[in-house]
Amino acid sequence: MQYRRLGQCGLQLSAFSFGAWVTFGRQVGRSQARELIALAHDRGVNFFDNAETYNAGAAEELMGDVLADLRFPRDSYCVSSKVYFGAVTDPKPTQRSLSRKHVIEACHQALQRLKVDYLDLYFCHRPDPDTPIAETVAAMDLLVRQGKVLYWGTSEWPAEAIEQAHRIAREQHLAAPVVEQPQYNLLHRERVEREYAPLYDTYGMGTTIWSPLASGLLTGKYRDGVPSDARLNQPGYEWLREELLDKGKGRVERAQRIAPIAEELGVSMTQLALAWCLANPHVSTVLLGASKLDQLAHNLDTLDKLPALDAAVKQRVEAAVG
Repeated sequence: MQYRRLGQCGLQLSAFSFGAWVTFGRQVGRSQARELIALAHDRGVNFFDNAETYNAGAAEELMGDVLADLRFPRDSYCVSSKVYFGAVTDPKPTQRSLSRKHVIEACHQALQRLKVDYLDLYFCHRPDPDTPIAETVAAMDLLVRQGKVLYWGTSEWPAEAIEQAHRIAREQHLAAPVVEQPQYNLLHRERVEREYAPLYDTYGMGTTIWSPLASGLLTGKYRDGVPSDARLNQPGYEWLREELLDKGKGRVERAQRIAPIAEELGVSMTQLALAWCLANPHVSTVLLGASKLDQLAHNLDTLDKLPALDAAVKQRVEAAVG
């Protein structure tokens, strides 16, 4: 495993991390979750990502049970949660948002579900138009001072809002966000490469990127239609199918253009797409969301293929996808 600093802070995360979105409590049961987390940890993965809203809190409960059962030393791994959407299917106003009340209560609830004393990373899952950023920054600072959160960050916030959070933190001597969790892959590049460009050097922001395979598009699995067990067929994720396939006409065809390059290099489309993400120096860790052991092992094997992705190959891949 390779390890990278989370931006300019001192925390070192594994180049690949493991997340629970969609899979835990839905595609993955307890025995499978135990095997997946055990394999990941054995292969050097030290960051396990989660959120209050994943399967209405069930994903965190499942991960917490497994981590407690495996008894890894707590200082050998990092675990995260995210706050905003709430942990119930039909949240009341006080059960969601980035208000001081929900940020703090959601943290306590996540600690209980994950069976840990503190969160290594705590993300504001989306910007909240109804809560002043100053209120959210102060709430996160309080949790940091209490030792319940070690580092906090944002997920899919506009760069302007992140900069405002940093200004408030600097002016009021509060803990500032150190990480952003954006979507990033060969088909979705604008925010990480352009919008966030000023944030890396100015504020030392790291990134924990999600959907490196564009929800499977970059694996080639949708070339002949959507498999029955794919996440795009999961109940409640119709919006994702519409976003990727219905609205994004031509994405399947664009993704397939990397297949000949992968074959030439002796790697899979999956490994080529993951290696491309890792080639970005501003990517601190790439979140994997595998639901099967062989799938996770194959993804982690990408690290052995990295030397094949030199600057010339990277340029060919980008030109092919467009």
